[in-house]
Amino acid sequence: MLALLISWNLFKNFSSVDTLQRTSLNVSAAISLSKALGEIKTVYQSSNPNFTINYNFGASGALEQQIQQGAPVDVFFSAATNPMDALQQSNLLINDTRRNLLTNRLVLISPKNGVALSDFKQLTDARIKKIAFGEPKSVPVGQYAQEMLTKLGLWQQLQAKLVLGNNVRQVLTFVESGNVDAGIVYATDATASDKVTVLLTAAENLHSPIVYPLAVIKNSRNPAAAKAFVDFLGGDQAKIVFQKYGFGIVR
Repeated sequence: MLALLISWNLFKNFSSVDTLQRTSLNVSAAISLSKALGEIKTVYQSSNPNFTINYNFGASGALEQQIQQGAPVDVFFSAATNPMDALQQSNLLINDTRRNLLTNRLVLISPKNGVALSDFKQLTDARIKKIAFGEPKSVPVGQYAQEMLTKLGLWQQLQAKLVLGNNVRQVLTFVESGNVDAGIVYATDATASDKVTVLLTAAENLHSPIVYPLAVIKNSRNPAAAKAFVDFLGGDQAKIVFQKYGFGIVR
């Protein structure tokens, strides 16, 4: 009987440890964050070995729709406020966990040794045949770019030249491959590639502020762990990594 009791206690202890080891967080994040968050994951898991971080990277608008449709997400990290606002309006966030964390800039790029431009208005030139562009309905970098080109009076003129990408990394790939003459991406994506040249940086008054908010999703299976990870992302250790990849920090 004693042996049976000891065996049962050992089983419970091993089961408890195994459960801790299998605890995971699902984080849906803008694809422009992939490199920075990849490094942060390594740092975080080294200090929290009982938790596994699973990332789902994509366009923020598409990720928001997945969450609206019930995708099992613990934390959402968006490249724009609109997708987060939509989730908040749908009462899908734990409200006191929402915070604006990062900033970025919008840049015009060309393939390495490609066309040289000194003004966004030169995108209308005949030598510019194709421009890679994020789908404005779901890709925040496309929304910001549309705002900028509209303010410059260029949006309608450039419609026939646009080659739409499903996310900012696809836009970058279009330019890297030389399949387009130019593209509009985030500064952080451009600086991470040695296959493109940054031609121009958009003035910040030409588009909405590029802000990256994050929050815990109300249907999180582990809200305490999700809140702890969000707090870590807002901490000094993570901020150093974000700045290393070119992101600004919201003050």
